[in-house]
Amino acid sequence: MMPPPCKKSNACRCANPRGNIMSGTKSAFQMAPATKPAAIIVAHGQPSDPQPAEQALGDVAVRVAQHLPRWTITSATMAAKGALEQALDQHPTAAIYPLFMADGWFTGTALPDRLLQHGRTVLPPLGLDKNLPLLAADILTDRLHDLDWNMRETRLLIAAHGGQHSPNPARAARHFAAVLGKVTHFTDIRLGFVEETPLLPEAAQNLGPRTLCLPFFAANGHHVRKDIPAALTSAGFEGIVLGPLGIAPQIPDLIAQSLRQSHRQKDAA
Repeated sequence: MMPPPCKKSNACRCANPRGNIMSGTKSAFQMAPATKPAAIIVAHGQPSDPQPAEQALGDVAVRVAQHLPRWTITSATMAAKGALEQALDQHPTAAIYPLFMADGWFTGTALPDRLLQHGRTVLPPLGLDKNLPLLAADILTDRLHDLDWNMRETRLLIAAHGGQHSPNPARAARHFAAVLGKVTHFTDIRLGFVEETPLLPEAAQNLGPRTLCLPFFAANGHHVRKDIPAALTSAGFEGIVLGPLGIAPQIPDLIAQSLRQSHRQKDAA
């Protein structure tokens, strides 16, 4: 004899005796936990002494992570033996953010070769970020305010890398300078290179004391610490040399914005 029908709601276990019983397999309605977004910030590093550059890049990753609390952010320099491969193995789904100022040989050839067996999303390098000139304009405006200098009476010298093997580093620097010129009002903006013409000692001549020099570099490496000061000294430069753009305090937020936008575009695709 069948039991009388239950007067409770259809949600009652009597009405559906198997409805709330979990089997040994996952229910079709159970969702797997979402994968936490991840990114590896990659830089060139210093082959002769890789550890300080590794530490400095790690500090950048920590600051980027502060803007992306739900992400896993790590870093690796290409110069530190095995560092990039270890990061790739530990974070198999991580996007790659190149902390470089151009899409030159390192980002166009060396890095892709290292990533050949890892299907990864590789973002454009820092130097090609469309928001970088606007950020630089804010940094320069703040510095001029501290100095009590009028921008229209101030010259700007951009010190960049350039390159003998690829036109891309110089192209990136020229594009940056051109956009910066449209959003600022310096009386003159000059561009000088470490490794191609116009060389920095030539570009830095006869600028006067009311001049800012902005190194268009990603890190405080040998070029910034040694080559640029030597070139400026030889030119009799009288102005003020700023820190490299890539280590400005605002850069981690810019990197985080780029990673966030790339992740959204990937999800929408």
